[in-house]
Amino acid sequence: TGRWGLLGRPGTMPYSNAPTYPSQWQPSTAMVAFNPAPNDPFKPTSMPIYQSATFIQPSSKDFNEYDYTRSGNPTRTALETLVAGMEGESCDAAFAFSTGMAALGAMTRILKAGDEILCNADIYGGMYRLLGKVVARNGISVKFVESWNLDNVVKALSPRTKIVHIESPSNPLMHVTDMRKLSALLRSKGVLLTVDNTILTPYLMKPLDLGADIVVHSATKFFGGHADTMAGFVCCKSREHSKVIAFHQNAEGIALSPFDCFLMLRGIKTMAVRIDRGMANAMQVAEYLARQPPSLVKRLHYAGLLREEDRVANGEKARAFALHKTQARGAGVLLSFETGDIERSQRFVDALKIFKITVSFGGTGSVVEMPCNLSHASIPEEELVLPRDLVRMSVGVEDIGDLLADVEGALR
Repeated sequence: TGRWGLLGRPGTMPYSNAPTYPSQWQPSTAMVAFNPAPNDPFKPTSMPIYQSATFIQPSSKDFNEYDYTRSGNPTRTALETLVAGMEGESCDAAFAFSTGMAALGAMTRILKAGDEILCNADIYGGMYRLLGKVVARNGISVKFVESWNLDNVVKALSPRTKIVHIESPSNPLMHVTDMRKLSALLRSKGVLLTVDNTILTPYLMKPLDLGADIVVHSATKFFGGHADTMAGFVCCKSREHSKVIAFHQNAEGIALSPFDCFLMLRGIKTMAVRIDRGMANAMQVAEYLARQPPSLVKRLHYAGLLREEDRVANGEKARAFALHKTQARGAGVLLSFETGDIERSQRFVDALKIFKITVSFGGTGSVVEMPCNLSHASIPEEELVLPRDLVRMSVGVEDIGDLLADVEGALR
């Protein structure tokens, strides 16, 4: 089997150094104790960087597992093996790409001209651009639908629909989709469910176990964890889809480089610690914002907290809060809120000292933005569904006292 088996190349020799995921341990242990090169004679504790474009073959008719790094590389194999294991037993294979957008683009290669993809309406701006400006040019129909409302999904489905793509929680309004019900509905109609799980990672949620067919991550965020490396993953449940993704990863030359694979492997070792600390901080920041009067914080969006007024008056928020607990074991570090006034939101963001104004999220440092101006700016004004005053915060691992003081001072 192996890499060349996925690429359909017969007669290859086995790779004797192939790692395996230690599934007998808890994820936080496995991510650290994973042995990336079990048969290396020098027994390295970290995966060596195979910084080579080509690999020598034993003869003109016998071929090793690797010949050209675009098609496969031992450092990338170690990373992809680890990520596939993190996704759980439902995952057939994982594939590492140069960016999160490259991973999302590869996922859409399953579609062909004449097909249709439905995407949840509250979606990352880069995915909106990819679908509307690239995928649609290939003769593929694109519709945006509130995936958290299954009745709306049913109404939007057509005989041409081949994929429904979602985020849950969505970015940045934190809408929660019932993946078990949605996947069962789609399976009965022969439609695939793909999930962008960047916000939670497999450490907090495993969509493949909830019925999804393919999971995509922007690994730039939590896998790398230090905002210094771009990467993306596509994780497939079936061997059929694994072969399709492997083919396009090779044919289009969009795989992750060996050095960046090494950086991802290094980042994953601290992933559990970073997420646990950031999530604990995020909960305290959310609780602080929830205590503010509506004149300062009009609406709060965080999958891990339900404001008392929402518990009583907002059935959708209460339903989403309860549903999320059945699908994930944490709410992550991303939250957003509305102030009711664009200029007030701008003043708040500009007044923060520790929270840096930047796109992306999931690094060690706390960051903040107004999505309409940065991460979702590629969505045309007339099609934007986000409140213009929305503030999105990714809470990092800094001291919580300093973070709360920063938020309090900016609000004041």
